[in-house]
Amino acid sequence: MHAHVKSKTINLLDFDRKGLAAFFVGLGEKPFRATQLLKWIYQEGIEDFDLMTNLSKSLREYLKENCTIITPEIVVEQIASDGTRKWALQTSCGNRVETVFIPEEGRGTLCVSSQIGCALACTFCSTAQQGFNRNLTTAEIIGQVIVAQQRLGSEKRITNVVMMGMGEPLLNFDNVIAAMNLMMDDFCFGLSKRRVTISTSGVVPAIYRLTEVCDVSLAVSLHAVTDELRDVLVPINKKYPLQELMEACRENAKIAPRRTITFEYVMLNGINDSMDDARGLVKLLKTVPAKINLIPFNPFPQSSYQCSSKATIERFKTLLNDAGIVTTVRKTRGEDIDAACGQLVGQVEDKSRRHLKLKLQNDERAA
Repeated sequence: MHAHVKSKTINLLDFDRKGLAAFFVGLGEKPFRATQLLKWIYQEGIEDFDLMTNLSKSLREYLKENCTIITPEIVVEQIASDGTRKWALQTSCGNRVETVFIPEEGRGTLCVSSQIGCALACTFCSTAQQGFNRNLTTAEIIGQVIVAQQRLGSEKRITNVVMMGMGEPLLNFDNVIAAMNLMMDDFCFGLSKRRVTISTSGVVPAIYRLTEVCDVSLAVSLHAVTDELRDVLVPINKKYPLQELMEACRENAKIAPRRTITFEYVMLNGINDSMDDARGLVKLLKTVPAKINLIPFNPFPQSSYQCSSKATIERFKTLLNDAGIVTTVRKTRGEDIDAACGQLVGQVEDKSRRHLKLKLQNDERAA
């Protein structure tokens, strides 16, 4: 007998397989119902419970009455000159988040948001300047992957997911972990753990927790080699300074042989791009299996920073590579639609407000 639940309160996308199995057991059903449902939703693309023919009729009726499958809604789509796509997605509370798809030869990377806004106030990041609203639910996180794949169709496949969109993923730990479990589940998206990456600004206790519960690739937003500078660029460093962060990274790297941590380093002209900074980076990372991703700074309004010159970035990269640290320079993608790293701000909401304001003004004139 299925327990009574208030109508339409349960979005089934909020459960990973373990959570869904517990949900069904609570209804007096067998745990394998979770696998059946996941296959219908994620592999068959079926959201109509009546079409889930291997579920009993009584279970289907219960699901129809009490459960739903709701993804965020695409309200704006922008396609950059390089093929990068950015979607503004409307959430149930009316706020919007942004999701970016980056096509490359042989792969397609989806950059997924974990929060509406961000509370960490990194000074070089446009997302951080808009403040923080709330954590996204598991359904809103995995929903970004679902709607992106539906929109892309069969000609473009999502092969990699990076939790590098709006927000600090490790401050929305449980929902992000459940969503990543769905990304890697063979009955959902079936992505390799090496192709799912979580990026953090350095929430040290959550890195240790991640190490214990979820073996995905880890990227750390580093951006400075001294606590003094990092306190300014990445204020969470005041709470979790560099030595504590490096220790947490060393522990995470022990999960598997030949595992490396990716360190992201935004190149800011005259701030963190000297050869002394490069040598400091080599020293800081000497006990951590590391690779470095240098990110040319993407300017945004009200920013006081400028990007390092190409020659400076190249010298910086050469010093690191010569020291034996694999170092790449991130190619800036989707810059013409504000889809590049650090540019996701939900600006479309401001634009739509401006459009509404103009419409009201025109209506007043017409009256």
